[in-house]
Amino acid sequence: MRQAIFLQFLLGILACFSIFCANAEDPYRYYNWVVTYGTRNPLGAYQRVILINNQFPGPTIEALTNDNIIVNVINQLDEPFLITWHGIKQRKTSWQDGVLGTNCPIPPHSNWTYKFQMKDQIGTYMYYPSTLMHRAAGGFGAINIIQRSVISIPYPEPAGEFTLLVGDWYKAGDKALQKKLDGGSGLPLLDGLLINGVHKSYTITGQKGKTYKIRITNVGISTSINFRIQGHTMTLIEVEGSHSMQEVYESLDIHAGQSVAVLVTFHASIKDYYIVASTRFTKPILTTTAILRYEGSKTPASLPLPVGPTYHFHWSMKQARTIRLNLTANAARPNPQGSFHYGTIKVVRTLVLANTKDKINGKLRYAVNGVSYVDPTTPLKLADWFNIPGVFKLNSIKDSPPSGLATLGVSVFGLTLHDFVEIVFQNTESTIQSWHLDGSSFYVVGYGSGKWTADSRKRYNLADAITRHTVQAYPTSWTAVLVSLDNKGMWNLRSQLWSDRYLGKQVYLRVWNNEKSLFTENDIPPNALRCGKAVHL
Repeated sequence: MRQAIFLQFLLGILACFSIFCANAEDPYRYYNWVVTYGTRNPLGAYQRVILINNQFPGPTIEALTNDNIIVNVINQLDEPFLITWHGIKQRKTSWQDGVLGTNCPIPPHSNWTYKFQMKDQIGTYMYYPSTLMHRAAGGFGAINIIQRSVISIPYPEPAGEFTLLVGDWYKAGDKALQKKLDGGSGLPLLDGLLINGVHKSYTITGQKGKTYKIRITNVGISTSINFRIQGHTMTLIEVEGSHSMQEVYESLDIHAGQSVAVLVTFHASIKDYYIVASTRFTKPILTTTAILRYEGSKTPASLPLPVGPTYHFHWSMKQARTIRLNLTANAARPNPQGSFHYGTIKVVRTLVLANTKDKINGKLRYAVNGVSYVDPTTPLKLADWFNIPGVFKLNSIKDSPPSGLATLGVSVFGLTLHDFVEIVFQNTESTIQSWHLDGSSFYVVGYGSGKWTADSRKRYNLADAITRHTVQAYPTSWTAVLVSLDNKGMWNLRSQLWSDRYLGKQVYLRVWNNEKSLFTENDIPPNALRCGKAVHL
């Protein structure tokens, strides 16, 4: 009898423990995405695009901090395909990053399932294809992560929210653009801008007197935009997962790959108003519109459109300096954003990365510190995990710009987990650049004209610099960031100008320590695809 009672007691304890564990695990969200070609008419002529579940743009992922995301991607294209999750940090899971340095592409007419977590993140993000020039044909969509109910937000709860994906568009299509690049030429002038996949007909509707949150992402492959709303101002509240100081703007520059969220109060007369996006630093300036509609409106929007900046780089740099971190606000965790005093931490390594436009073997290429990146057939992450020789060599790229001609190569910086690193993006070209880092966000501490020097550090913002994952570098100018590399893995640092990235403007950061532990990095997933030299492992 005593044994039976003890057994029942033990089973009860185990049952309670299992219930606790089940309840303690963060929720799962499941998606099944079929990637196909389709036909759409974004700029007045039907053309082939990439659809996800017959949608253009693709489905929006709406998630909560720490949600687990399972996405089964079925590739029905005629080429290998990958999706990358732009801004999702993939803590401990660089296996799921979806770039050719971490993943074998999904072969045509097959599938692969991503599994990752929105660990300690809130904010406005996106996803898109990382293979070839597929991004120029679509396959992109929004990712919105809201905070847990126990975490307060530093602004009044909005009456609702809207998501706007704004970007440049080319009628030529991805394969024609890729052929042009492969032939040694650059991209032509874009044909227009789209808002949520259409040119001029998208509409958002709200009630007079209410305040709404609008998430805006530049999903373009080459072009900075300026965003504004006729008769309304915008209060900036979030930049790529960071709560910002709530400055009020009449217009905002948003560069390729960047995301923001703003509050807009419907305070004007009941009618329609133009939402305007125009290109920055292009000749000619191209513009598209959407409609902000008050409920009950019977009056269409009227001209003139609100005027935006055009070619003024210094205006844009000045505005960029006004975007600062809200130090007292909570983000995904209850501790204030300002509790990490980045300005007091010792920098262990400085990388000065100069981008250049070059010709190699008679064809156009782009390089970083003299190396134009070429994807090996074996993903770097697989080569690193299985100790496969001959795929890459650590630190074959210099920490600062060398002299001499650019060469083709595989650029990988070797860094140690928890290194605190200074990265300077030295733009030697006459066009604006946009740089994105997978796996981490960085503090944008400075912008300046001309060549960066050690004295430039005197101008750094070491108090309330915004943290983000994508930053612009102005023509013949520099941008400096500080980053704590606290996420073990193989991380892509790339140009968000997709033709430049395709032609070599990217590197990888191998963030590593010699401790094999599930506390710092997950093991290779059981379903990981093998290719190149890892195909039989």
